[in-house]
Amino acid sequence: MPSLLVNLLITVFSIFALPAQVTAEPPRIAQVSPRTVLSFPRDFGAHPDFRTEWWYATGWLQTADGQQLGFQVTFFRSATEHERSNPSKFAPKQLIVAHAALSDPAIGKLQHDQRVARAGFGLAQVAESTTDIKLGKWSMRRAADGRYHVTLPARDFSFDLTLTPTQPVLLQGVQGYSRKGPKPEQASHYYSEPHLQVSGAITRDGKTITVNGSAWLDHEWSSTVLDPKAVGWDWVGANLDDGRALIAFRIRGADGSSLWQHASLREKDGRLTQVNGDAIRFTPVRFWRSPRTQARYPVEVTLEIQQQRWQLRPLQDDQELDSRQSTGAVYWEGAITLERDGRREGRGYLEMTGYVKPLKL
Repeated sequence: MPSLLVNLLITVFSIFALPAQVTAEPPRIAQVSPRTVLSFPRDFGAHPDFRTEWWYATGWLQTADGQQLGFQVTFFRSATEHERSNPSKFAPKQLIVAHAALSDPAIGKLQHDQRVARAGFGLAQVAESTTDIKLGKWSMRRAADGRYHVTLPARDFSFDLTLTPTQPVLLQGVQGYSRKGPKPEQASHYYSEPHLQVSGAITRDGKTITVNGSAWLDHEWSSTVLDPKAVGWDWVGANLDDGRALIAFRIRGADGSSLWQHASLREKDGRLTQVNGDAIRFTPVRFWRSPRTQARYPVEVTLEIQQQRWQLRPLQDDQELDSRQSTGAVYWEGAITLERDGRREGRGYLEMTGYVKPLKL
């Protein structure tokens, strides 16, 4: 109840503050630059001068009896158009959004929840010095030894997970400058932490069970990502069983063509191969139609990168996430297995956006 009262007061004060905001200069928004050198631990933290930012953890969990589950936790930070110099604590300069999801074939559809609030008042906040995000009782914090602790009581489940690094940070693109379109400014600063070792517990229906597994964490920030012709993207991040880390994505146009494609494959010894363009191919194999949105998603895909080919198969077909109450988007985001010649080679997550309507960031 106290938090509801605070949110009501925030809304009232923002309404009374509106005339002053109309005449104020809009805030300056930082732009991604290929000359920027990422520096850690600082860049584990937030970058509030950029328009959009997210911390995105996905992975596979196993229970003591061998049940396989997929999980996803994402925290977003979004800069608003309110002037940064406004001294009012009620000015909504930054929004914090969070999504969480659990994939369980025994249930057959995605369980998910979402939160959104303006930053401030100890209710929602992100630190700039390292990963330290809070949104009500949901949180993701990075300790000095690199471990992440995720605490998240959602509607149908709760996470209490520790994600422990086993490999170095993977800088995407050119030293963390990751192109997303034909123009240089259509880019993000982007790094990943693959092969995170997961331990902890999940709670459902009042029952807490111990889990372990592996995860992938992305941290990305930008102000201009998508080309005006883009409707969305297909993205896969996977921990391969032999210790390699694979990422591939394509930015799609309205006709289904690829406006931009990129892939990287890091060997266990650290050697990195990166390719763009026609050397990457996403080929749909099987589609699933959502009974809720009627969107048609290619839930089984053949991924080709140069001379290598994998079959991507979902843990379950229905992994559609409806976030219209927070980010405004509906997309498919789910646990997948990577196979070659019928044998498993890894596990990861596949994200497909823009299949219901064009994605707007």
